[in-house]
Amino acid sequence: MTQLRICEAAELLGVSDDTVRRWADAGRLATVRGESGRLAVDGRELAAFVQAQAGEPRPGEGGRQSARNHLRGIVTVVRRDGVMAQVDLQCGAFRVVSLMSREAADELGLEPGVLAVAVVKSTNVVVEIEDPRPAAEAHPRAATREERR
Repeated sequence: MTQLRICEAAELLGVSDDTVRRWADAGRLATVRGESGRLAVDGRELAAFVQAQAGEPRPGEGGRQSARNHLRGIVTVVRRDGVMAQVDLQCGAFRVVSLMSREAADELGLEPGVLAVAVVKSTNVVVEIEDPRPAAEAHPRAATREERR
């Protein structure tokens, strides 16, 4: 069972530690005592909480489409050249980068500060997990000079 510290849950949710604690105190988010005795959130519980919070799109937001991954954010950078544009959005704790035609970026009026929604539809998504082992143990060749002496 994966347990996340309050600060880890907060980071994943894009809120402060205090907000997660308030939700826990109000009974909105169940918590457990971790191995160290600290307050923690069960990974499955957090996943269910996130899904419940997502809900359905608000009326008027988006049309009917097969893409299910909508990330609301703010445009932070727009780089244009003659044909293409790179648009960076900050969606909560996540940076999303989109490459599109310059014409599309111009038509949408994309500039830093504009609110936008990144719609992600992909047939290939790479999922990684963090290796809980120390870097030198996980990747023996990554040992520093001091460790090699």
